[in-house]
Amino acid sequence: MDHGLLTTMLNLQQRKMYIIKVKGVAKIPDYVQLRDEKFTLLAYFRVDRPEKSLEKIGLGDKADYIMGLVEKLPFGKILKLEL
Repeated sequence: MDHGLLTTMLNLQQRKMYIIKVKGVAKIPDYVQLRDEKFTLLAYFRVDRPEKSLEKIGLGDKADYIMGLVEKLPFGKILKLEL
């Protein structure tokens, strides 16, 4: 694994993040954005397929917890996430 990616993954688990659920339209599915405290996009994934994206940023072990929050989150709202 690349050193920069490993550092990013370790930092993600100690920082504040924000979850935004985006409503799809017509044939475009619903998506989730995961952003850091500076609102930089960390992950962008379909609500029904989060695993690969969360694994990629080192949050695969938190997928059930994150998706539980996403299910309850109304579209267009921002939720602060502290892991």
